[in-house]
Amino acid sequence: MNAPAKLTILGSGNSAGVPALFNHWGACDSNEPKNRRRRACAVFQVEEKILVVDTGPDFRDQFNQAGWTRIDAVLYTHYHGDHVHGIDELRYVARTGGRLDVYGNASTLDNLQTRFSYLFAGSPDGLYQSILKPHMIMDNQYGKPMTIGGIPCTPFEQDHGTCVSTGLRVGDVAYSVDLVNLDAAGIAALRGVKTWVVDGGAYHHENPLVHAGLPRLYDLNEKIGAETVVIVNLSAKMDYQTLRRELRPGFEPGYDGMEIPVTI
Repeated sequence: MNAPAKLTILGSGNSAGVPALFNHWGACDSNEPKNRRRRACAVFQVEEKILVVDTGPDFRDQFNQAGWTRIDAVLYTHYHGDHVHGIDELRYVARTGGRLDVYGNASTLDNLQTRFSYLFAGSPDGLYQSILKPHMIMDNQYGKPMTIGGIPCTPFEQDHGTCVSTGLRVGDVAYSVDLVNLDAAGIAALRGVKTWVVDGGAYHHENPLVHAGLPRLYDLNEKIGAETVVIVNLSAKMDYQTLRRELRPGFEPGYDGMEIPVTI
């Protein structure tokens, strides 16, 4: 399949974003546009099909700025607020008719259907209609090809410390947020990708708890073999130009609006 395809990183920042509240830039140069980062969100596009990965608090502005006018499905990597708190914006997708397909693992969908029950089941008074249709990614589907929103892909499990998150491979590109480590199955699902977009939010930490640091990513990619590793989940401690200079060859910092070609 040689359909025109790409991954767009709409949010390269960590849970606080850059600048954080009170205009906190930390070590980041405020004059560098690529240091201005919104919360995690990405879009895989194959021809006209649009697969959104996570809807963080900045989702409406991110998606509007990109200019897309449709969504075919949403994959939630996990249930943490910085990845889901833009979910209410999906109410407007219902204006195009039908329910929107939403994918995630069991813990993620259970959490979302509890916290945002009115979007999945509607409300007893009829004020809110059901607009989201949940699709659980079963344990035996991880590491195997499937189709989400009309896009062929392979989901894989990731250790996020406090929960298990879902990564996604589409063709020769993979997207991995949030994670602290990968098991053998996750590494096998990624092996041979050309570009790996991955959480490096722990930066220089040798023994991180919930996010991977650069030392771990260097080690993991020795096993995965990606030609290019794009670091996301960047905090105010991680200045774009500083990162660009200090990363090993083949590694580079991501930024909001970055587009990566995908070969399927």
